Amino acid sequence: MKHYSVMMREVIEGLNLKDDGVYVDATLGYAGHSSEILKRIKKGKLFAFDADSEAISYSHQTLSEISSNFKIIHSNFIHLKEKLDEEGVNLVDGFLFDLGVSSPEIDNAKRGFSFMQDGVLDMRMDSSAPLTAKIVVNTYEESALLKLFYEYAEEPRSKDIVREIINYREKKEITSTLELVDIIKKGVGANYFYRHHPERVIFQALRIEVNQELKAIETALPDAIKRLKKSGRICVITFHSLEDRIVKKIFKEYSEVNDFVKGLPEIPLEYLPLIKLINKKPIIPSEEELKENSRSKSAKLRIVERI
Repeated sequence: MKHYSVMMREVIEGLNLKDDGVYVDATLGYAGHSSEILKRIKKGKLFAFDADSEAISYSHQTLSEISSNFKIIHSNFIHLKEKLDEEGVNLVDGFLFDLGVSSPEIDNAKRGFSFMQDGVLDMRMDSSAPLTAKIVVNTYEESALLKLFYEYAEEPRSKDIVREIINYREKKEITSTLELVDIIKKGVGANYFYRHHPERVIFQALRIEVNQELKAIETALPDAIKRLKKSGRICVITFHSLEDRIVKKIFKEYSEVNDFVKGLPEIPLEYLPLIKLINKKPIIPSEEELKENSRSKSAKLRIVERI
């Protein structure tokens, strides 16, 4: 199983691992980062979240060969708070969020994430979840599709694409990935299509919707901040501007004094910042990494520490 873990060295350094620490990998995937964390916490414990049963099965085997000091939780990290409560984990030394979709998921045509291979329009990370990309493109009203593509794809030609989807599905259900790619191409015309590749961002928007990715970040990241031990750290890798904007906003909110109390001679304890930014600007992959893995290109790493 070929999976390249983005900014491995930077993440491991950023987490500032302690031998007996408690760590949470909110996005286990194929255990790249988790494996390196587990090797370094001989007396600690790793809790790893994933919604994808295929990834869990593979990763359980991989991690078992390193140590038994881990537990995999089959869940989207949106449920981070309640799942850690169930495990009795109140304080954590470090969290990792490696957002987006893993290479094996993209490369498996059957999963429906790829706009380059034909497959069923699925895009679920959790294959037992009810909503699929096929349901979205065939049942969402025109206004809902427009909102989805404008907000999550930020695609200027969204109106043309939606109109083409509506026209097409009146005659026939849209079922496959390459069928949708053709519809997008017809909607914007070949010239625009080959210059701007709108299918990339339209597929991104569908994937975000199906897996509620942005809502998961908005819910879980504040929960993680509140559960951090003093000097504990959070590393977040984002892959597109929508994710990065949310992460940046949440980190800003929790690392600054609220404007409401800023001028007071003594700021009440509950209004003091919970975290400090370790890197003001996001860390990006090295030239060396980009040569090895072009999919790292859009990655940004932000790190914060509990104060």
